[in-house]
Amino acid sequence: MIVAAAQFTSEPGSVRANARRTAAYVRQAAERGARLTVFAELALTGYEPDLIARDPSLLVTPDDPRLEPVVAACRETATAAVVNCAAPSADGGGRPAIASFVLGPDGTPLTRYDKRHLYEGEREVFAPGTGEGRFELHGVRFSLATCFDNHFPQLAARAAADRCAVHLASSLYGRGNGERERLAVHPALARDHGLYVVLANHVGRAGPWEGCGLSAVWNPDGTTAAEAAPDAPGLVVADVPTP
Repeated sequence: MIVAAAQFTSEPGSVRANARRTAAYVRQAAERGARLTVFAELALTGYEPDLIARDPSLLVTPDDPRLEPVVAACRETATAAVVNCAAPSADGGGRPAIASFVLGPDGTPLTRYDKRHLYEGEREVFAPGTGEGRFELHGVRFSLATCFDNHFPQLAARAAADRCAVHLASSLYGRGNGERERLAVHPALARDHGLYVVLANHVGRAGPWEGCGLSAVWNPDGTTAAEAAPDAPGLVVADVPTP
């Protein structure tokens, strides 16, 4: 199965504009043979926790009409997408979650995953999730994680024990320390747990950071299968030969 990770610079606070860009990348990835496209952390709003805290209209639900361009792109291409956004908490609590919605090839939701391990200031705005993100597509079992989650290898260990073959990471890593963390964390997850790891990162301005791009796919031995540019929007595409 061919999988893709997309990187672009989100327009802060514009769910509609970012959904249109997301849909365009779903179509581009499908043209290159991808059956699934993964997007970066909070790609639908930009990484803007303070803005999200002030404006509840930025929260997205799985049936949100602003997602219709992405739903239509999935249907038209018969491919899936992992779209990360701010969403009302699954338990109905007061604070929102950083959520990944997985839209299937027919545009309907396959699953939802809420970020479990919040990073520093995120704890003041968002509520942590408690569930495990799992879904199957074309006979392949996938796990989900968001950025700082991947610094807790027990998540990937549980995914491997649960028969997952591919681990999908929607993230934000910035230039400097973020670049080093990205490279320290993801190849090790792949190698230590025998997983393909797919990272979708921001490129360009992302809240207080400058996204370092370099979205990538790693093989189960920790080697790099494919890597995007550090300074330009685009796609990284790789074949994941699973049973």
